[in-house]
Amino acid sequence: MSATPIKASLQAALNLLAFAVIGTAVLTFTFNLTRDRIIKSVEAEKLKLIMQIVPPALFDNDIIKDTLSIPRSEQLGTDDATVAYRGRLQGKPSVAVLEAIAPDGYSGKINLIVAIREDATLAGVRVVRHKETPGLGDYIEFAKNRWISLFDGASHARYKEGDWKVKKDGGQFDYMAGATITPRAMVKAVHKALHYYEENRDQLFAAVAQGNIK
Repeated sequence: MSATPIKASLQAALNLLAFAVIGTAVLTFTFNLTRDRIIKSVEAEKLKLIMQIVPPALFDNDIIKDTLSIPRSEQLGTDDATVAYRGRLQGKPSVAVLEAIAPDGYSGKINLIVAIREDATLAGVRVVRHKETPGLGDYIEFAKNRWISLFDGASHARYKEGDWKVKKDGGQFDYMAGATITPRAMVKAVHKALHYYEENRDQLFAAVAQGNIK
């Protein structure tokens, strides 16, 4: 083989390598740029939902800045660290907002925020993200259906352990006929989040973040 074809092949390989490096750099830059925007968008939406379930009368601190990092938790259904938002009134704990996941929705995971008053009574629940099919998704979105309001005021003082199920399973929570899986997953996840709160209440409201919350 003459030197010219070898040189041409080498040049072609170098060109492909250069294009690959440039393409990777562009994709990395675009990913980093859009990732920050997506994160900020999700956070902004989450904060709007928090304001829906935590009445202003429950706190006088900056609840958005008074946060605690929580390691992954089987009870909360989380695989990564999440953030707990803590409300205080006159310096005393009043409400905590936890991030939780119902892993067994009809079409996959359902991301939730669960607001719990200091006395372990639910202030409210909202869905942050889900992949449920049309109709089922509408059912759990507060803007389209009020079903999720069934959790308002719920507690272990109001419902016994066996009551934390949809009525089809012998519990106390209503559900839409023909759509049991989604509300069943929601009730289960909220109940587990309430247990998590009761078992970790003191640590959740600690002034300094505790890395050993489990």
